[in-house]
Amino acid sequence: MAENENGQEKTEQPSAKKLADAKRKGQVPRSRELNSMAVTMAGVISLVVMSGSVGDSVSEMMSQSFVITREQMFDIGSMTTRLGEGIGQAFFALIPFFLIVILAAIFSSIALGGFSISGESMTPKLSKLSPLKGLKRVFSAKGLVEMFKAMAKFVLIGGTTVFLLYTSLEQFLALHNMEISPALQHLNSLIGWSVILMSTTMILIAAIDVPFQLWDHKRQLKMTRQEVRDEMKETEGRPEVKGRIRQLQREMAQRRMMQEVPQADVIVTNPTHYAVALKYDPETMHAPKLVAKGVDLIAQNIRKVGGEANVPVVESPLLARAIYFHTELDTFIPAGLYMAVARLLAYVFQLKAYSTEGGIYPEMPDDIDVPEEYRHSE
Repeated sequence: MAENENGQEKTEQPSAKKLADAKRKGQVPRSRELNSMAVTMAGVISLVVMSGSVGDSVSEMMSQSFVITREQMFDIGSMTTRLGEGIGQAFFALIPFFLIVILAAIFSSIALGGFSISGESMTPKLSKLSPLKGLKRVFSAKGLVEMFKAMAKFVLIGGTTVFLLYTSLEQFLALHNMEISPALQHLNSLIGWSVILMSTTMILIAAIDVPFQLWDHKRQLKMTRQEVRDEMKETEGRPEVKGRIRQLQREMAQRRMMQEVPQADVIVTNPTHYAVALKYDPETMHAPKLVAKGVDLIAQNIRKVGGEANVPVVESPLLARAIYFHTELDTFIPAGLYMAVARLLAYVFQLKAYSTEGGIYPEMPDDIDVPEEYRHSE
């Protein structure tokens, strides 16, 4: 089990932040075997596929280069020019091959860890020059794996080469009975497909190395439980700070809520434990809205602020609890409470009319019914 410098076991998988920080530092999984396999396969296959066009270009270049007039033979500048033209023709003929190999090298390099450029990883470090650390890397588990891969490549490629030579020996020996041109074409085909078959053995090495590199990368980035806790504190904040922030948020929300109480049309109470403040404007609202609610001390403050603003306070325990538990702050009451709240608001509006116009004092309705599904016991 991996341990850090404090002796704690690294048992936890690396977090997303740990992986992102490692990638920013250039520490990403890479597989040299995958890169070697992709470059070799792409190069060999492209050469076999393009052998005809490349051969024609080389033949044309050589035929032109070896046709020299007497005047050109004694002209040093002409010979230099022809050499440059020959090199240029060969280069342009091989451009597709170079492009395929370069693209294979690029895409195979970023296939595992993605594209990553890090100045930190390119910074020279004197510790890399230490012979002791070099020996430690050689005799480490990773060094043993690299040695095993080298031996496996030698055995696979060597064994495949011997097998191909043994099975194709008669075809090679038969070449001396063929004409030069057909013999060269057949030899080219034999060598090309033999090299392709030998290159395919590297697929097996890459198939083993890729999972190992992914596993080893995560193993190196594993974290201790203390590191996980410290990271959570850094990213999400310390518990005491988060608690203080939540407290301030609650206080701000309560202050905003209390500012809405004087604008309410009615305050419904339990009468002591619960208090909810409702506002209703028939011209702009399709239903009454809950603008404040609270229990115990907050309920007391709602009643106090509402009383100072002459907001009617009505005792209706079942309705107060139903609104408190089934309505979120600053939202409309549920449809199931429309009838009960409508009867209560009708009484409140009658009170307001009595206070301004006089007449018969309205009586509090005693039949405000709250549906069973909205009733909430203490």
